[in-house]
Amino acid sequence: MSKVIGTNLKQRLASIDAFRGLTIAGMIIVLNPGSWKYVYPAFKHADWHGWTIADLVFPFFLFIVGVSITFSLSKIKIESFEKKEVYLKIIKRSVILFLLGLFINSFPDFNFQQFRIMGVLQRIAICYLIVSILFLNTKYESQAIIAVSLLLIYWAIMEWVHVPGYPFGSYGKGENAANYLDRFVLSGFMGYYEKLGEPEGFISTLPSLSLTLFGVLTGHFIKAKKEIKNSASIMFGVGVLLFLLGLVWDYWLPVNKNLWTSSFTVLTGGLGLILFSIFYYVIDGLNYQKFAKPFVVLGMNAITVYVLSIVTAKIIKLLTFTSNGTLYHARSWAYENILLSIFGNNGASLAYALIYCAIWCGIMWILYYKKIFIKV
Repeated sequence: MSKVIGTNLKQRLASIDAFRGLTIAGMIIVLNPGSWKYVYPAFKHADWHGWTIADLVFPFFLFIVGVSITFSLSKIKIESFEKKEVYLKIIKRSVILFLLGLFINSFPDFNFQQFRIMGVLQRIAICYLIVSILFLNTKYESQAIIAVSLLLIYWAIMEWVHVPGYPFGSYGKGENAANYLDRFVLSGFMGYYEKLGEPEGFISTLPSLSLTLFGVLTGHFIKAKKEIKNSASIMFGVGVLLFLLGLVWDYWLPVNKNLWTSSFTVLTGGLGLILFSIFYYVIDGLNYQKFAKPFVVLGMNAITVYVLSIVTAKIIKLLTFTSNGTLYHARSWAYENILLSIFGNNGASLAYALIYCAIWCGIMWILYYKKIFIKV
């Protein structure tokens, strides 16, 4: 990773950074409850079919990755820089993201007998790599066709690839084509998810690419339309239509985050577009940015805070001490002796997550104030 000092913030759309920061805040909160037994309901993933707020966080991040690709690579595309140099930078960034994901999966035990290849950063790396190359070599019409085609191809795979011992079109846990093919490709390298099914699997990356392309198409639209109010209104309307399409599609194809079904992709893409259109209108259109500043701060060092927050949380779990003859882990002590009596089980679990996120926001604010932005 490289440190960038003195980045010109005026050249950026604040809504993009704010939206990215919101998703990172969501990731930190979802991954760090005070107690996994008492996770605040809204921030608990759906057990299988269906969706919760927690299930929206990762799709929203991939969506904004796509929007960012349009803005970051448009100048390169227009000015026809040496393609070899550009591709090397894209590949380098993707490799670093993938390796960071492998590090997070392995830390702190580095138990390679239960090694997990895929994960959140790994999927981001793959989507960034493929979609960036598509952006540089195709027009928006082709990108739209590819996005829709990938959704239909994945649906066809789920319906028509036969899983031995189960009927066609099965979507049960461990009884579906995505899990079956992932076990074929990633067998022995799925860690904890070997039997349950890999939520960031190899096959389900196909609709994730579509979601990232939705973001790219949104970026095209923003750049083509100069009037923010009208642009935001149109994006909001399209988002509502996509959300409704996802709900309707759910009747035939279950909305499922673990399988990242095509209906889930359309539904979350719609919700992401709705929320981003609001951010775009309020932050960049009305220039009302005070409320979004914490999110902008997180969004400017998104990967950095994501990695550090996970690594630190894992280190905290290792910290133990004895109090009144009882052995405590640092997190459980704070939860049980400080927060539980004030907020109750679910409230204390949420309070811990919010405090942990706020601490990281404060740390990133220092970097922001010093104009230090660590880029992958």
